[in-house]
Amino acid sequence: MTRELDRPDPDALLARILTEDQPGKGKLRIYLGAAPGVGKTYAMLQEAHRRKERGTDVVIGFVETHKRPHTEARIGDLEIVPPREVPYRGVIVREIDIEAVIARRPRVALVDELAHANVPGSRHEKRYEDVRDLLNAGIHVIATLNIQHIESLNDIVKQLTGVSVRETVPDGVLVDAEEVELIDMAPEALIQRMKHGNIYPPEQARQALENFFTPGNLTALRDLALRATAQGVEEKLSHYMRGQDGDSGEPMTATDRILVAVDHRPIGKVLIRRGWRIAAALKAELIVVHVEPERGSRMARSLEDDRGLRANLQLADELGARVARVRGKVAAEVVAYAHANRVTQMVIGQSTRGRWAEMVQGSVTHDLLRLARGIDVLVVAEAEQASRKER
Repeated sequence: MTRELDRPDPDALLARILTEDQPGKGKLRIYLGAAPGVGKTYAMLQEAHRRKERGTDVVIGFVETHKRPHTEARIGDLEIVPPREVPYRGVIVREIDIEAVIARRPRVALVDELAHANVPGSRHEKRYEDVRDLLNAGIHVIATLNIQHIESLNDIVKQLTGVSVRETVPDGVLVDAEEVELIDMAPEALIQRMKHGNIYPPEQARQALENFFTPGNLTALRDLALRATAQGVEEKLSHYMRGQDGDSGEPMTATDRILVAVDHRPIGKVLIRRGWRIAAALKAELIVVHVEPERGSRMARSLEDDRGLRANLQLADELGARVARVRGKVAAEVVAYAHANRVTQMVIGQSTRGRWAEMVQGSVTHDLLRLARGIDVLVVAEAEQASRKER
């Protein structure tokens, strides 16, 4: 009770902390895994003990042990900043107390499960946003994340595993991290851990083994995690080599530009994520374009359509794309914008009209392919669009 009464005003505290002289912005280190149970939290706690032994001031901002005995035992004598306890739908939910961690002013804070969605009414919707407050306050953060929670891989994970992942973090969180370390475990070993009850309770473990924790799923997720980590190493090597050559260290200008054309439909998110992956691989700029119908057009959007368009454009913004809205005939305006901005590749969806309707009314997809001379066009197949509606 006393602690609650003595707590300073959160907004005033953050304003004061972020304007005081700081040793610089904190650095983020992420332990990345292919699936729950590979040992990310355990590795994070081990690193905390190593730093504490070297004299570093380390605290636990939030750790989720899932009642795993080995993980709970590894906490040991590490200091824990008590979490907030928030009543929600008849239960008490524990969340990281950002104001308390900042007031404590450690050198390093541990924060588990970056993709976690905070209880409604919290300062931020997602835990990774809480971590940004800690970094801005000059506190280094060691965190954990599973590969299936990375936004641009959302569609791939659904396609590979059949599981819809709702809690995601923007790719920029991983890109901006100072270090990303892969915590790897062979699928067979992870399945044995599950069978022995080292990850989930028996009933939950049985369901997981029948659904998510299959050898095929775990192998696919492991491959994604290995690729993501390798890409980060490759980028760091590229920066190092440019420095060795006497380069100024400035990022190289992308010679490719990837354009994604979207409207209000859920397939827009699939196209944006595909475009982002291509742009990331080529170190290219990503541009997302939406064409508003011509003035006086009868093609009025419903409120649901407006919400769908906003969601698509918000995702584009979160992934760091340049977002453009133009007006006119779709194919002509998209191609005109692409040529004016020296776009080299375009990502579009396959026509949803039947063959007879295409013959009578025409097809935007066909018009784009006909007009986009000098631009490589990727048409996302209709089969890939199936079952993609966001929930």
